[in-house]
Amino acid sequence: MKQVIARRDWLKQTSLALAASTGFIPSLFNGESRTPPPAGPIRLHANENPYGPSPQARAAMAAAITASNRYPWDQTTVLREKIAARYGLTQDAVLMGAGSSELLGLIASFAALKPGNMVCATPTFNLWWTAAQQQGLQVAEVPLTAEKVHDLPAMVQQVNTNTRLVYVCNPNNPTGTIVDHAALTRFVTAASQQALVLVDEAYLEYTDEPSLAPLLLNNKRLIIVKTFSKIYGLAGARIGYALAHPELTQQLGRLQPWINAGPSAVSVAGAIASLEDSGFVSSSRQQNASARAFTEAALKKAGLPFIPSNVNFLYYSLQSDQGNFLQKLADHQIRVGKFVEEKARWARLTIGTQAEMVSFTQVLQQHFTT
Repeated sequence: MKQVIARRDWLKQTSLALAASTGFIPSLFNGESRTPPPAGPIRLHANENPYGPSPQARAAMAAAITASNRYPWDQTTVLREKIAARYGLTQDAVLMGAGSSELLGLIASFAALKPGNMVCATPTFNLWWTAAQQQGLQVAEVPLTAEKVHDLPAMVQQVNTNTRLVYVCNPNNPTGTIVDHAALTRFVTAASQQALVLVDEAYLEYTDEPSLAPLLLNNKRLIIVKTFSKIYGLAGARIGYALAHPELTQQLGRLQPWINAGPSAVSVAGAIASLEDSGFVSSSRQQNASARAFTEAALKKAGLPFIPSNVNFLYYSLQSDQGNFLQKLADHQIRVGKFVEEKARWARLTIGTQAEMVSFTQVLQQHFTT
């Protein structure tokens, strides 16, 4: 006689099979989705969201694998329409790319079509500067203020007839500081009279700050880049986008081998689902804020200066460290960023889960009390 499998047991087996394919384990008791702990080193160096992708995104991405033999034209259009609707724009104001970094390089190529310079703060996100410099743009670096905030008046003074691009990362990476919205609006309006202005809002969703996207309706020299790599937890999926006036996105798109075709079908599916999962975004913000406050308290107790952060990383100084704290972290399999400013030994620390930050603070306490 064949064994009869109860419907509940069948559902349990099916759920476990789904977990294997999607990367998360659904609880059979309370309906929550729990991410299994990562294997290997604790990653506190790349500003990744340790809680993502969201359960909805994982399910959508898993389903999209079977359709990956088809080009995702229609779904990419859906994604662009959803993004545009969020900012009161039309889909032709949205340009897709394989992560915002690819789009930063694309914009640098566009700005470099005519020789000149680009004005940027320092330190800021500069991974893409090499591409700009290799194409002929000279970088005019403007130091941050003592509070590690963009010095907008000083940056305006650097803009001249040879300036092709002005870059503002807000919130700023690596310092986690925010530029006042009204001041930034005035700055963009003034600087765009002479050059393209590029505002990087990769981390804006971790804050309550409004986007500058409404300015795009009347400003044809403003570009905003955003990404699904951070709050949405899709860093490995490589999908980002630029917002600009449709005339400008059309010009930028001409430099793409295939306009809007950078992200894969799987990435697009994950991005669409992520936009619809507001609960995951809210949860990520709350858990990040809690773990960040915990870490700030530990740094303060250890006597290490830090910049109050608005995002998922902290900027702190190890100038008083008489030993080698970064090496001790490495010895404990905790990966953190290297020094950004060597003189005062400022470094960036990504905020991980509460458990990961407990591991970090344990090493911190041991190092600075022995």
